[in-house]
Amino acid sequence: MSRTQQGYSGGSAAAAAEPEPEPERAPASARPDGPAAVIRSARAADEAALGEFFAGLSPQSRYLRFFGPVTPGPALLRRLAGDAEGVEAVVAVRGGLIIGHAMAADRSGPQGCGAIDIGVVVADAWQGRGVGAALVRALLTGARARGLTSMTMDVLPANQRVLTMILAHWPEARTERTTDGVTVRVRLPQPAPQPRPLPLDRPLAAS
Repeated sequence: MSRTQQGYSGGSAAAAAEPEPEPERAPASARPDGPAAVIRSARAADEAALGEFFAGLSPQSRYLRFFGPVTPGPALLRRLAGDAEGVEAVVAVRGGLIIGHAMAADRSGPQGCGAIDIGVVVADAWQGRGVGAALVRALLTGARARGLTSMTMDVLPANQRVLTMILAHWPEARTERTTDGVTVRVRLPQPAPQPRPLPLDRPLAAS
């Protein structure tokens, strides 16, 4: 994933498209004055709402999210809604409003192992309340189900909020300074191998 699709920032919430019935993922942390946000997959019907969400971010917030003064156009909004091969996108929704967004792009990692690049953004009022971590966790769960083994995220050094969030929830993460930012890598835990069943026609050894 390019740097224009990385980072973590805040901004005003935007109206979400009316959700269709689908299995809900784990809820994010609730504010004291209301219910929890729900994490669900993004879809094409969310493109307009995502456009409002990203347009409502401050210039600094968009810079932290996209590594530049980017306001997503139609092509990038389609990708942010998950309408691209090898891309998974999720949104946090509360009361019909999108309050957070994250996406992951599959790629080849070292030695050909599968990896994902992640970018995440949360509305100002919801930062520091577990929404960003819940979005990232949803993407990592999907990555593990697809057999991927690691996560990478490029973050600007000034974006201490996302660096603190990642290290708090994934203390095993490794960070590496680059010429224009910090690369965070997390190795995904793999399920334990299941024992192979004994062939039915093979006689058991005498005890």
